[in-house]
Amino acid sequence: MTNGKLLAAIGAALLIASFGGTAMADGSPERGAEAYRKCAACYSIEKGRHTTGPSLAGIWDRKAGTVEGFRRYSKALRQSGVTWTERSLDEWLANPRAFIAGNRMTFRGIENAQERADIVAYLKSVAAGRPPKTARRGGGMMGAGRTSDLKKVGPERQVKSIRYCGDTYTVTTAADRTLEYWEFNLRFKSDGGDDGPAKGTPVITRGGMMGDRAFVVFAGPKEISPFIKRKCR
Repeated sequence: MTNGKLLAAIGAALLIASFGGTAMADGSPERGAEAYRKCAACYSIEKGRHTTGPSLAGIWDRKAGTVEGFRRYSKALRQSGVTWTERSLDEWLANPRAFIAGNRMTFRGIENAQERADIVAYLKSVAAGRPPKTARRGGGMMGAGRTSDLKKVGPERQVKSIRYCGDTYTVTTAADRTLEYWEFNLRFKSDGGDDGPAKGTPVITRGGMMGDRAFVVFAGPKEISPFIKRKCR
């Protein structure tokens, strides 16, 4: 082997060692903004706004499991020692369970390397305060049916009373509309955040493909039991 070929081989080996054997695709923040929509139902890009998962604002070069105000990190994530960079985010998006064993992430991962690179590029632009204009905040299928601020909903969604009898919940709204649900189909939730309902004014959100299910959201869990009256006509 000539010296030139030897040097080239050594250079290639060093490159592979440095990048884990796989060169990452160049990402597009604009495409990433669209791809991110599938994540937006569970992960906000607004600072301090935590939903199912923590806010991803400022994720770049941040140690995993350290976002202030988010309390639902798994022990595995908190103790992983991972810092979020282009490489680690790509590996996480590819297979969260394999990258940090024992974490609570149920998402299986994204096989398409280009799509992962685009999402990573988008998150980097968000962290730098320069997200593309096409980016959309919030939303997603799981977020359908609720407004960004439950304090601003109209009387048709404000709950005035809830009565329980037999296997049925009867919900009366501030607009004097009466709704009846089988007990299994009515779920009670709480949201004490800035966008949650006002204290003492729960909000109902319809759900289910047939419209036969609903959620009643309270400002805090202590409101739930006193609000429901066990009473038949």
